[in-house]
Amino acid sequence: MKALVHITLKTGVLDPQGKAIANALANLGFSGVNDVRQGKYIELDLPHTDRAAAGATVKEMCERLLANTVIEDYRVEIVD
Repeated sequence: MKALVHITLKTGVLDPQGKAIANALANLGFSGVNDVRQGKYIELDLPHTDRAAAGATVKEMCERLLANTVIEDYRVEIVD
């Protein structure tokens, strides 16, 4: 079973890398991009066969290591 984890900065947290991407896009001529928020994407290959157990395990991984829950939000997708 595979887990897809999307981690992004919480709304209101300063995102200097997102600002740099927005500025670079503007410099390349891509107009109309009002804001950029960047994050990270993690794929996990798990031995679980139960979706609920896999989701619970990945949630614990996010809470303990993968995401800084003070400043980041995360979303987990469990796929076959």
